[in-house]
Amino acid sequence: MLHKMRTHLAAAAILAAVLACAPPPAHAVSKEMVQLQTEVQQLLDMVQRLQSSFDTRFGVLQNLAQQTADQANQTSAAVAALQKKIDAQSDNVTGKVDGVSGQIQSLNDSVDELRTRIDKLQKSVQDLQTQLQNIQAPPATAMPGSAPNGMQPGQPDVQPLGGQQPTSPSGTGPQGMNSSQPGGLPANLPAAAQAPPLKQTYEAALNDFNAGRDKMAEGEFQQVVKSYPYDSTAGSAQFYLGEIAYRQKEYAKAVDAYNAMLETYPGNPLAPTAELHKGDSLLELHRRQDGIRELRLLIQRYPRTPEASHARQKLNAMGVRIVPH
Repeated sequence: MLHKMRTHLAAAAILAAVLACAPPPAHAVSKEMVQLQTEVQQLLDMVQRLQSSFDTRFGVLQNLAQQTADQANQTSAAVAALQKKIDAQSDNVTGKVDGVSGQIQSLNDSVDELRTRIDKLQKSVQDLQTQLQNIQAPPATAMPGSAPNGMQPGQPDVQPLGGQQPTSPSGTGPQGMNSSQPGGLPANLPAAAQAPPLKQTYEAALNDFNAGRDKMAEGEFQQVVKSYPYDSTAGSAQFYLGEIAYRQKEYAKAVDAYNAMLETYPGNPLAPTAELHKGDSLLELHRRQDGIRELRLLIQRYPRTPEASHARQKLNAMGVRIVPH
């Protein structure tokens, strides 16, 4: 539109110039010619005013365009600076996260090393207890009044699990045995009242468990837990009591057995498996929230174990977040 207006103005200017330069006729200038020249002059003046207005407005537009370009450049610079600041903060946060991850990994390694040392210490204590039991174990039968196993009076004897024998008011035990004898026990106490050998009983229970003789294995594992409650082997025996119930689909009984094992023997190497099977048992009992909480607890306590990996797969299959909100 601006181009057309310029074209019309130029044509009008050319026409006015041609008329102005045309030679006057020989005869006197008529009234119409004078009027035409006047109109042409007015048209020229109008063209000049339009040209001046156009130049003014064009200058204003140029100024506005320049200001817009400057603002765009300033905005781009501000965005670039903000992006640079965000990148720097992101790098800083990433570095901190990596540092925390390294510290957590180092802590896990220290915990694993501590567990290994505890296991070795428990094995040493177990071996020492076995040696003491072998040294102190009395023979199956003995003559009344004689010291067991050929020991001289004054040497320590083993107390039976059934408790202390009653003594007479005069201070003598059964068959005239003096209660001042070490242990206060009759020398002819039957061997059946003594605690069964730990290692042999546990190995027999484990063999019966692997062979599928669950009833027999259950009784033997219970004997180990009852006779040696402070030995590390008792923790493993308690675990297998839970495994027997789990294998027989007695899930409530299995949960109780696993709870007893995890509360009493938390440092046992079988604790991750107990935690996993406890979570599975709770899910089988339709205690969904308890089962999910147990599997999450397993992942938090033992994150790098195969049991934790199995728990993650199970939670993912259930569509459950591993880490709660």
